[in-house]
Amino acid sequence: MSTPATEAAAALPDFEATTGYWQRIVDASELTQPIAPPYQYSYPARLRDGRYLVLPLRGMPSQPGRCVASLIANQASLDVVQTLAQAMAVEARGFAVDAVVGLPTLGLAFAPGVAQALGHARYVPLGYSRKYWYQDELSEPVSSITTPGKGKLLYVDPNQLPLLAGKRVLVVDDAVSSGTTMVSGLRLLERCGAEVVAIAVAMRQGTQWRDKLRNAAGEPIPVVGAFDSPRMVRTPEGWVPEA
Repeated sequence: MSTPATEAAAALPDFEATTGYWQRIVDASELTQPIAPPYQYSYPARLRDGRYLVLPLRGMPSQPGRCVASLIANQASLDVVQTLAQAMAVEARGFAVDAVVGLPTLGLAFAPGVAQALGHARYVPLGYSRKYWYQDELSEPVSSITTPGKGKLLYVDPNQLPLLAGKRVLVVDDAVSSGTTMVSGLRLLERCGAEVVAIAVAMRQGTQWRDKLRNAAGEPIPVVGAFDSPRMVRTPEGWVPEA
């Protein structure tokens, strides 16, 4: 009998529907798949405390034969989001920051928890929706590997500028992969007069981002994460991390 879930899975050849993913963090003894590659439909991401969050694999339309592990924070259980936010805060505690900045869309799921865990009463959200009082000079074009299309702009509310100008900030997002979205955020924050001293993400994906995330002086910006996940390539046996 066909169900919405099976129909959704059928529309994504070689990949599963994601309804049951992102709901629990488990011990190694609770995993129902091998920890080591090759992988078939999912990747067991190991958190810093030794537990695992099983993530669905998703293809990259522009690169047949490649895929990435997917984390959709606004579909995750509240417990998973809170646990990852706490882990991100633990990793970021070594940096002295005046403000926490959240990147849209999914970074805004983690930014409040990270800010609160670091002792901040508020955070500064960036956004894609333009309010009528926003200023064009306080926007930046943005794209990502999981969101196709051009023309999207990243905005900061001009009323938030006093919270950024001359401040040391921590930028929070759900993931960093190619680094293009984060670079847009860094450029916008630089125009706001903020100094980005560190970046905290739930998932550090692959390594393509490493050489892109630098401050105005050309120095690498530290990037901490709750867990790491590789980009994958297809083999006859299944998906394996790319070399």
